[in-house]
Amino acid sequence: MTTKLQRPRFLDLLKIHMPVGAVASFGHRISGLLLVLSIPFGLYLLDLSLRSPQGFAQVAHWLTGIGAHLLLILLGWLLFHHLLGGIRYLAIDMDWGVARDTARRSAWGVLAGGILLGLLMGLGL
Repeated sequence: MTTKLQRPRFLDLLKIHMPVGAVASFGHRISGLLLVLSIPFGLYLLDLSLRSPQGFAQVAHWLTGIGAHLLLILLGWLLFHHLLGGIRYLAIDMDWGVARDTARRSAWGVLAGGILLGLLMGLGL
């Protein structure tokens, strides 16, 4: 006699409590993806700004708005989160900070450090 497993038909991801290490890992993957996807836009802006003084003025004008500042703060947060997460994973690969409490603290450090450094970068804009 076979028993049929009762599996959920609808998985509500917002109700699942993920540990802080999983949140940091998910953020690391998403930040890496978004950083890679932002490369063509950054290269376009660089190319346009180097073509002529008018192109430079146009890029400078685009980057002076509040929307551009918020986008740059977001990109800064993505960069810092990905950098700190990468350092955390390199340390874990070398068996540093593998213990549960240390891993949780380092995950919280990545999450808080990325936000803090992104905001500090935003204040410098």
